[in-house]
Amino acid sequence: MKSLLPSPWLSLGLWIGWILLTRSFGLGQILLGGMLAIALPVMMSALRPTPGPLRRWGLLLRLIMRVGKDVIISALQVTAGVWQSKAKAPRGAFVVVPLELRDPHALAALAMISAVVPGTVWSELAADHSAVMIHVFDVPDEAEFIRHFKMDYEQPLKEIFE
Repeated sequence: MKSLLPSPWLSLGLWIGWILLTRSFGLGQILLGGMLAIALPVMMSALRPTPGPLRRWGLLLRLIMRVGKDVIISALQVTAGVWQSKAKAPRGAFVVVPLELRDPHALAALAMISAVVPGTVWSELAADHSAVMIHVFDVPDEAEFIRHFKMDYEQPLKEIFE
């Protein structure tokens, strides 16, 4: 069964997505969506990384909530910064954050977090994974930004994945 459906949840998501995108419950679309939902994960299974070890599910939930809160707060701050940019220009900067994370799944999660929070963009990961360069829309205190990034994002990911 695993060879037919290497990722059943992905197949289900693809099938439902196909039905929603086509906006048709016709038999042809249901069958075509089903064939794609089975064939695509099988064809792409070699490209999927091995699943990472997830520990501390409660901490993962708290991290998701923290990121959600930071997305809202940061979006409001960026909006205010754009509106007030003529009176007070934002202090955009590239900030190099030293990393302790080494797990590729944790690094990928950290990259997604920094990309989803408004005002930050993951720019470059050092070749030895020892630091990441992030562009920040407005950084009044670089040391405080690094402390916040490491404490609120890196440390929970380290506990979850390593």
